[in-house]
Amino acid sequence: MNKYVRYIILSFGILLSFHANSQDTTTLVKNSGKLIEFLSAESYNIKKIDSQDFLILVGHVKIKQGNTLLFGDSIIVNTTKNNLEGFGKVHINDADSVHTYADYLMYDGNTKKAKLRKHVKLTDGRGTLTTDSLDYDVSIKIGVYKKGGKLVRNKTILKSTEGVYYGITRDVLFRNKVSLIDPDNSIFTDTLEYNTYTQLANFISPSKIISGSRIIKTKNGNYNLGTRKGYLYERSSIDDSSYFFIADEMAIDDSLGLGEFRGNALYKSKDSLSFDLLANNIKTNRKKDILLATELPILMIKQPNDTLYVSADTLYSGRLSDLKRKMPKARAKEEVIQDSSLNKYFEAFHHVKIYSDSLQGVADSLFYSLADSTIRLHKEPIIWVNENQITGDTIYMHLNNKKAEQLRILNNAMAISPVDSTDYFNQLKGNSIVVDFIDGKIHQMQTKGSAENIYFATDYEEKFIGVNHSNAQIITIDFNNDEPVKIVFINQLTGKMTPLFDLPKSELKLNNFKWLIDLKPLSKFDILSPSGN
Repeated sequence: MNKYVRYIILSFGILLSFHANSQDTTTLVKNSGKLIEFLSAESYNIKKIDSQDFLILVGHVKIKQGNTLLFGDSIIVNTTKNNLEGFGKVHINDADSVHTYADYLMYDGNTKKAKLRKHVKLTDGRGTLTTDSLDYDVSIKIGVYKKGGKLVRNKTILKSTEGVYYGITRDVLFRNKVSLIDPDNSIFTDTLEYNTYTQLANFISPSKIISGSRIIKTKNGNYNLGTRKGYLYERSSIDDSSYFFIADEMAIDDSLGLGEFRGNALYKSKDSLSFDLLANNIKTNRKKDILLATELPILMIKQPNDTLYVSADTLYSGRLSDLKRKMPKARAKEEVIQDSSLNKYFEAFHHVKIYSDSLQGVADSLFYSLADSTIRLHKEPIIWVNENQITGDTIYMHLNNKKAEQLRILNNAMAISPVDSTDYFNQLKGNSIVVDFIDGKIHQMQTKGSAENIYFATDYEEKFIGVNHSNAQIITIDFNNDEPVKIVFINQLTGKMTPLFDLPKSELKLNNFKWLIDLKPLSKFDILSPSGN
């Protein structure tokens, strides 16, 4: 720019200041915004139209108002009203990292409000917002678009029909047909708040988050695309190819594969395992395939026409291949662990309760291996099959199609069943007992090692004949409709039949006899009661 042009612009600035100072007090109050200052341009023209003064600046125009700088290919300033129009490569910067660009600008110097049109771009150093129409308030750094816009931050792209940008907090509120796409997630919603610095996305309307095969639905929550951590509320859900999760509150950390689900949390498996897990608190590790459930956890193992319910203080699930201790042997099926869906186990600790229509039980702890379809009950376990009570130091329950096929009772094994509505009990005792089932009913019961039996014999009218007290190496009892129909004694048989009333009551029960019917879960709702009650 030559000295002559600089002199003219400077002179015009002085005249403009004199013109402004000559205005009355009312006008100065009304135009409370600072006057627009002209810093440079390649050429200018001064015009007066309808009592209004205009300054026409062309070529690399630079204008200032307070801390705000305005640039453009050409700018027309209405010095009377203290506003301007800008054309071509318009640029506004308010002495910070927020920059706005457009092909056309209307700017009011009194209110510091700008209307930017055509190829509008706003950037704050982290994210870049583009649209064809943006209204921007320079004084409070708020921009609004209503005809579609797109925000790009690194590989994250957000789109919506309407939006509001808050320059002070770096928040953008997206409304109407909102989508967020990045390499890991696709988010679709009607209203979304996103911070360009923290990368935190807030969900304030029904939203869908798609990440690979996983679909998250929520109405209230947040997710940080940088840290990949999120918190979801108001009964959000996660739907994956192998499971479905729903809970009142969720906390997820995708960077570590961790999750915590609180308040009526429900986990439903979709694969061949076919189980559900219900608790008030469930923690997960997706990378290690771990589930930890506390606060009234319930495991539901689905069976044909029946479901096995398991409750305890704590339920835990992991991969069999990750177990550091050696898994107890029980009808080994080494080859099935190669099936990844069977490489899983469940553990239940303290106050274990079991309920199904055909079988109930209690124990201190439980271990369930899917590889060999065996449930192991430890520390004073008790199983009830219809009217039969079975106890021992350890009980193995072998399942076939998730239904009881065999019970193996190890050490101090005893089976007790009441005789009709009397106070008498048929009893079988030994070092171990094996119980075989057919269609959920007892087919045969066999005890080995110091086997002992008390049996109340009846005639065809079901009147008592006497009490049979026998000992043998092996005792086998066959059942029909859960009723004993045949007893076989093998090796070293001793015993006698005694009239019922010739024996004192103390001899009608074997040593360590305990009838524990009060501990039996009576329904699936019974196991929902707090532990220890």
